[in-house]
Amino acid sequence: MNDKHYVSENHPAAGESRLAAPTAPPQKARGPHAPDDPRGTPETATPGGPGQGVYLYAVTPGGEPPRDLRGVMDGPVRTVSRGGLVAHVSDVPLDRFGEEPLRRSLEDLEWVEGVARAHHRVVEALAAAGPAAPVRLVTVYTGEEQVRDLLDRRHDDFAEILSHVAGRREWGVKAYLRRDTPPPSPTPAATSVTTSTSTSTASASTSTSTASGGESPGLTYLRRKKESLRGREDLWRAAAERAELLHAELGQVAVASRRHRPQDPQLSGRSESMVLNGAYLVDPAREEEFAAVLGGYRDRFLDVELTGPWAPYSFTSIDLGVGRAGGLR
Repeated sequence: MNDKHYVSENHPAAGESRLAAPTAPPQKARGPHAPDDPRGTPETATPGGPGQGVYLYAVTPGGEPPRDLRGVMDGPVRTVSRGGLVAHVSDVPLDRFGEEPLRRSLEDLEWVEGVARAHHRVVEALAAAGPAAPVRLVTVYTGEEQVRDLLDRRHDDFAEILSHVAGRREWGVKAYLRRDTPPPSPTPAATSVTTSTSTSTASASTSTSTASGGESPGLTYLRRKKESLRGREDLWRAAAERAELLHAELGQVAVASRRHRPQDPQLSGRSESMVLNGAYLVDPAREEEFAAVLGGYRDRFLDVELTGPWAPYSFTSIDLGVGRAGGLR
């Protein structure tokens, strides 16, 4: 069977969820922002008709999508069922989502953001109604038969995932190195040295101080620089250790936990360095206990942020096929 699909690496995951006791999603908390819609006028066609691909959002154990739910390119979301599982899909034009056009489109960050927002909107609506297993962003099939084949082949995997996330929600925790934490003060110089105000006098002062057995301004500067760096390294080490302890303690309350790569400031929206980007699947009965853990870690080292609840992006990962990531199925 000619079974291709495209899957981008841009996944609106817990990786991107956020909350602050509780707040918003993968960037509900800070992305997708809703810029001017770059998608243009929706193209209409018979479902699964010529020139159309089938965009997959998520798999659920049953049910219909919420009424009037629309997805990528404003296409209406519909269902494809097989073996007690339901795939939620919409149609997309292959001249925009085929392998070559998609490769070009993924270089357009505004376009990607628009698609991610639509994808996330559908997944959140489905997850609010019951267990949902989201798939990665831009998973497109050539027709409904390929989607049914997926539900057949991976039935047990999807069923296990849906059972695992049923009745639970994902929360995100991000910890940042506090920007206002001062590094340890440098050790005072053994001998005080008067710093010169120009390069030429600095040179003269160097020879004078050295001759008299004191430390030159140049050596003093280098020593203090080294001590300052050591202070920052110690601070980093202490913050990282605190973040490890926080992740471990949260993991004891959660049903499951994942660590994502720290985000750079452009994605996090904050200038401080991120030392923890964690996702946690939590039973509702333990959510207050989970949130309470954070209070003990907001200290001179860490600024801790709670985000969510999100659809369980971080706990529904399923490999749709070796070597098939990044394209049409």
